[in-house]
Parts: sequence; structure tokens; C-alpha cells
Amino acid sequence: MSAIKMKRVLTTPALIAFGLAYMVPLGIFTTYGEVTVVSNGHLPIAYIITLAMIFFTALSYCRMANKLPIAGSAYTYVQRTFGGKAGFLVGWAQILDYLFLPILNYLVLGIYLHELYDSIPAYVYVLASIVGVSVLNYLGIKLINWANITLNLFQALFIVLFIILTLTNVHLTPETMLKPISVTSDDFSGLFSGAAILCLAFLGFDAIATLAEESNNAKKTLPRAIIGTVLIAGCIFLVVSYCAHLAYPQWTDFADNKDTASLDVMRRVDNISHLTNVLGKYGNDFMYNFFQTAYLTGVFASTMTAQTSVSRIFYAMGREGVLPKRIFYKIHPRFRTPYLSIIFVSCFSLFALVLDLSLVVSMISFGALVAFTFVNLCVIKSYLSGSKKTVPMLLKYGLLPAIGVSLSLWLWTSLETTAMTVGLIWLAFGFCYLLYLTRGFTKLLPSIDHSELNSIIKD
Repeated sequence: MSAIKMKRVLTTPALIAFGLAYMVPLGIFTTYGEVTVVSNGHLPIAYIITLAMIFFTALSYCRMANKLPIAGSAYTYVQRTFGGKAGFLVGWAQILDYLFLPILNYLVLGIYLHELYDSIPAYVYVLASIVGVSVLNYLGIKLINWANITLNLFQALFIVLFIILTLTNVHLTPETMLKPISVTSDDFSGLFSGAAILCLAFLGFDAIATLAEESNNAKKTLPRAIIGTVLIAGCIFLVVSYCAHLAYPQWTDFADNKDTASLDVMRRVDNISHLTNVLGKYGNDFMYNFFQTAYLTGVFASTMTAQTSVSRIFYAMGREGVLPKRIFYKIHPRFRTPYLSIIFVSCFSLFALVLDLSLVVSMISFGALVAFTFVNLCVIKSYLSGSKKTVPMLLKYGLLPAIGVSLSLWLWTSLETTAMTVGLIWLAFGFCYLLYLTRGFTKLLPSIDHSELNSIIKD
């Protein structure tokens, strides 16, 4: 058993910076063209619907983070609420989300950087990114925290400049200002289809819960950070999508080139802002180039936070004993990081050298929706079981998480067949491993006792 514990150094602002870095504020442009077309040019309204949908699950994460402020996120919540077997399978599904997001980001970094500087092979960028991210994670959460803040500020600078240039150079009339948010009954189907896609942009608020044992006063800081991250990200997505539509209102042009729609928007902003009058030759394609740099910066920050999160989940599962303790339940004596878990994730990320981008994307959504569904169920069971139920309790701990369950189940219908197939195969492997751990369900899963759990919570 590891006697060394992680450092409690993270405050609410630091946790919010972590969550925003994971979610990538500029990630709005990843699906910008696709959802703009699906929603018939009403992307801001689709984001409002998405924010309302995700808010119920975010509340459930707040409830459980307050009740169980220890590393592990959904795995820990389900394990302590529904038992070890259910917790293990949810944790196993959760790994699919967290373990493959770094791989996705490494692939994006390799593809984009190779496009910019094609003299260097993409695999070189991938390997360099894996080494850089792993070293930062190995050296400690404090260093990751400062890196996240710096990279988030860089994205924030782009976002502020983008908004200012748009609002000061577009001819604003009541008609142009209302068009992105004026919907009719014919738009509802497309809006909800778009909202289902956009929910994936909010993946990351739940990652904050994995840092419970590195947070000051985790019972208070974690819920505040989770809600703060969701609201701040929602506002950023809403305002930026609105300004993007003002800059490029001809959304029907995106039908044949949805993947590059964000670049079309940046070119339009360059054209209408006349930056060459101020910056000379450096004004040519200034926002276009700034966007690509800021976007890649955000992807790198997301990669760091994703590796941080999954290493903490492995640490929690190693402490329980469902993964080998000799590897995953180890804390570096100097840096206070789960260094062997970090090294394991780095080695696994080498699959970025051989996997296809579309396949990796399809593998991420499944695990997140499993976690969302069960965390909502955890609130209902843990807060309403065996206690006198009042009407406020039934609303707060019954109705609200039940809505979260319903919305999470509805989102399952938006998953592609590939995602469902890969996810179910992954769960089948997990079930086989569970059979091995329990010797065909004849033994209990290993677990820490209540005294050690209470010691972690009170630490």
C-alpha cells in the first residue's frame, strides 16, 4: 500500500482551468460546420439546448463529489453506491473515454502540424507530443496547472480578438442580429439533432472529479469547479458561435465542406477586418493563422489534462486492487504523482501511430455516456435510500437526476453503430476480466475498507 499521498494544491480557479483545458474552448470549431447545417443556421440555440441538457448531469456530479471527494470520478461513485462489480464495469467503460482522448489529440496534433510543416513526418510530432505531455504530468499537478492557465489564456486572447473584430466590422441590423436565434417549429428536429452532437463538446467537466485528492477542501471546490466549468464553457460556445454566424451568415455554403467551415469563417474575418492596414503584410491571413495556432494550443492542453485524469482513475482502481497495485497504486516520493500510471498511459498512447482518427473518435462517446447515466443513478440511490423523503429531497435528489438519466439515455440514440460495437466489445473484455478477478463470481472484488476511505476523505 502506498503511504505517500498526492499534494492538495488545487483551488476552484485551478480546477476550472483544468476543466476548460480538457474541453478546449476552441473545440466549438471542430463541429461548427456540421451542426450549423444540421440546425439550419441556429447553432447558438443548439448550444443553449445542450447546456440545459448537460446541466442536470453536472449537478449529479456535484452531489457525488460532495459525498465522495476521492479520486476515481464515476468509477468510485458507482463502486461505493452499487457495489464493486457495477463500479468496475462502469470504470472499465469510463477508461474507454479517458484513455482514447489523449490518442485522439495526439492524432490531431500530428495531422495539423504535418499540414503546416510537411517536411517533418506526422509520427515525429506525435512522439514529441507524447514525450512532452508525459514529462509535464510526471513532474506534478502544479506544473500542469500553470501550463493549463497559460494555454487557456492564449485561447482566450484569440476568442476576445475574434469577438471584437466581428462585432466592430460586421454591419449589425436587427435582422442580422436576430437571425441566428430566430427559430420556427420546423427547426426543432434539427436543433435537437445538433444538440446531441454538441453534448460531446462538454465532455471534460466530469474529469475535474478525478482530482479530488489534489484539491483543497474538495467537498466545496469540486462542485463549484464543475458547475463553473460548464457555465463558462457554455457561455464561450454560445457567444463565439453567435459571432461566427454574424461574420459568415451564409451557412448554406457549408453543406459541401462542413469540416473546413471554421477556416472559411476565419478567412471572412480577415477580409472584413482589414488587418493589413494595421499590421502590413503580417495582416494577411492573420486570424486564419492565429486560429490554427490557438486551436493546436488548446488540443495540447486537452491532451495534458486527459492524461492527468486517466492516470488518477488508474490510481483509484489500483488502490482498490482491481488493477495491479504494484503498478497503478504508486506515488512518486518527490513529485507526488502516480508516475507508473502516467508511464502506462504514455505507452498506450503510442497506438496513435497506427490507429485511424475516425475509429478513435467513435470509441470516446460510449464510455462518457455510460458514466453520465450511472452517476445520475448514484445520486438517486445514495441520497434517497433509507431516509425520510420530503418533497424538496424528491425534487433535488430524485427528479433532477432522473431527468439527467433520461437525457443521457436519449443521447445513446445519437451514437453511431461503430461506437456501440466498439463499446460493447470493450465491455465484453471488461466482463471477462471481472470473471477472472472474482473467479467466476465466487469471490468478492478487492476493495479498500471504510476506515481507509474515511481517512482519504478527511485528509
